[in-house]
Amino acid sequence: MNNSDLTDSRRNIGFLGATGIGVGAMVGGGILALAGVAFSVSGPSAILAFFLNGLIALVTALSFAEMAAANPQSGGTYTYAKKALSVQVAFGVGWVVWFASLVAAVLYALGFGAFAVFALQQFPAGFLDDFFHKRTIPVFLALGALAFYGYRLTRSNGSGGLFANIGKLTVFAILVAGGLAVLVQTPFSHVRMSMDPFFSGGFSGLIAAMGYTFIALQGFDLIASAAGEIREPARTIPKAMVSTLAVGLAIYIPLLFIVMTVGMEPGQLVADVSAAYPETVVAIAAQNYLGSFGFWLVIVAGIFSMLSALQANLFAASRIAQSMANDRTLTHHLSNLHPVHKTPFNAILVTCGIVALLVIALPDVAAAGAASSLIFLITFALAHIIMILMRKRGYGEAKTFRVPYFPALPILGMTACISLALFQAVAVPSAGIISLLWLLAGGVLFISFFIKRAEAIDASEEALDPDLIRLRGLNPLVLLPISNPANAESMVFVANALAPPVVGRVLLLNILIPSDKREQVLERLSNSQDVTLYSLLASFDSGMRPDTLTTIAEHPWEEIERVVKVHRCRSLLLGLSSLHDLQTTQNLEKLVARVKCDVVVFRQPYSGWDISEVKKVLIPVAGFGSHDTLRARVAASLWRAFQPEITFLQILPTNTPEDVVRKNQRDLTRFSGRIIPGKTEASIVLSDTVKDELVTRAKEHDLVIMGLGKPDPNRRAFGSIVISLAEETETALIFISRN
Repeated sequence: MNNSDLTDSRRNIGFLGATGIGVGAMVGGGILALAGVAFSVSGPSAILAFFLNGLIALVTALSFAEMAAANPQSGGTYTYAKKALSVQVAFGVGWVVWFASLVAAVLYALGFGAFAVFALQQFPAGFLDDFFHKRTIPVFLALGALAFYGYRLTRSNGSGGLFANIGKLTVFAILVAGGLAVLVQTPFSHVRMSMDPFFSGGFSGLIAAMGYTFIALQGFDLIASAAGEIREPARTIPKAMVSTLAVGLAIYIPLLFIVMTVGMEPGQLVADVSAAYPETVVAIAAQNYLGSFGFWLVIVAGIFSMLSALQANLFAASRIAQSMANDRTLTHHLSNLHPVHKTPFNAILVTCGIVALLVIALPDVAAAGAASSLIFLITFALAHIIMILMRKRGYGEAKTFRVPYFPALPILGMTACISLALFQAVAVPSAGIISLLWLLAGGVLFISFFIKRAEAIDASEEALDPDLIRLRGLNPLVLLPISNPANAESMVFVANALAPPVVGRVLLLNILIPSDKREQVLERLSNSQDVTLYSLLASFDSGMRPDTLTTIAEHPWEEIERVVKVHRCRSLLLGLSSLHDLQTTQNLEKLVARVKCDVVVFRQPYSGWDISEVKKVLIPVAGFGSHDTLRARVAASLWRAFQPEITFLQILPTNTPEDVVRKNQRDLTRFSGRIIPGKTEASIVLSDTVKDELVTRAKEHDLVIMGLGKPDPNRRAFGSIVISLAEETETALIFISRN
């Protein structure tokens, strides 16, 4: 069910709640951890860097708002990628989004370590003074916080945070209000000198500051991640995203101005102080204009802001991993829930493990901030691209928020995000190298282990929700050669099940074999007219509007192959009356081996058989591999059409060990449940006579869907089991070949 169809009781977040999600994620740790880094590389122009980042974030928020308003489903960028792109690209987007939260967690873990050590250094500790000044102590504290919150997240869902958000906003309000009170009493000459030179780091310093601190404006995108729970999403989400940025910038810009003016002692330059104390310059500035109260206010607020942001990003990263595991773009083990606490235990452990490695690899806040900003810039650039594709392909009947000045504004935002990300990759090589290694590792893992299962589940989702195909810009074509009027109705029904509604197309192909005898030509023309008539009548009855094509060819099998190639068909549906004819079988073997599309061979048991009356479907599964995608598409298409009872069957030898049987049962149950969620039965049968067992089981069902062998010089596609099913049963048969 589409999330837009959820009941009002499930959508319980209003405008203030949605804005609170964004503000809570944005305001806090980022500005406290990275303001000093920005000032150290750009001087007073860091305030301009934040303002320019705000403009880029605003344009990006508009793209998120359009997608979330038109597709109010939770999940954010990864969900949109699944809807608008292929499963391969969706994995890449999900992998990047996961990494973004992972590196953000690294930033806040290290930020906590830096603030905690700085606080400890303020107390006389005698022989421990040297210990607190060791560079490794912040890393150890970061790892300790990571372990604590990792354990905590395995025991609870990580929700809450309202009072923490109120506390953070109160702290920043005090800092800004206190600074403004001092500012009005400060001589203008001091303010002017504090800002001179404004571009102390030059243009490159300004760009570097933008790259380091872009992560501080991340948070509005989390509103899109919760879109499925927001009331009146079409109106609420765009307003909440813009409001989040407005609140963030309303705090950041005044605070930065106060820090670099009244927060500096006479003669001090903010760039110099920030270079010496990059992580805690805001605390030092607050001490200068509010005394020790301001100093400890920032320190305590910083520690708790870092910890709350660390928890939020660990929570988000683990849920992204869980979502990808559910789609089989990551190992299914990451989707397993704790038996007692119902939390994604494995996803949390893996997430914390990766963050721990990154904490060690990026042992300073500046590098972590650069890497985090870089990866978020990549995800935001992808969001712009996805939004452009969705807009061009249409949102159906939705009349929701639209980005103005399309496509100029999203293209501008995408270009800015990509340019800033590239600059960061060059300016901070460690961030670029780690990001590149992560992307390469993801590609290798996906291709090596996950792609087959992910494609099968994706094919099922396409079949169950044809709107996905429209949003992906696809227009799949099913080729249906027709020659027997008696089979036309059932063949058209199967073709209609394979072709997704609205976007899918069916091409009816009628091949006339030429003849020198006029009487024979007239007879064949008459038969062709009958076949076309019956096929079109059946099409109209089923609500399908196919295209028709009549060709003249000496060799029908070669003509089918030619039409498949010329029209770039995704699927070929063939009717089969019998496999007794050796010539027919040989031609089928050649065709299956040579065409570059999926092949479905349908044998109806008798003339006039009606596939819509099928109640029980059997799907034998020898293994999970080449036929998974097409098998999933056919099964899900048939389920969408008339909801039969579907049984997935795997036959194992009688001497199979019990642990192997249990494992296969789990795998088959998991696979079948992902193809048709909650609507299938998975059965493991032990037998040493696979062919006889399958024939017996087939007789108990109305339809069997079975994969064909991959034809090669040593093996036929239509093997002995297929032949036995065709010869010994009266059951309807669908054989599939994934090419």
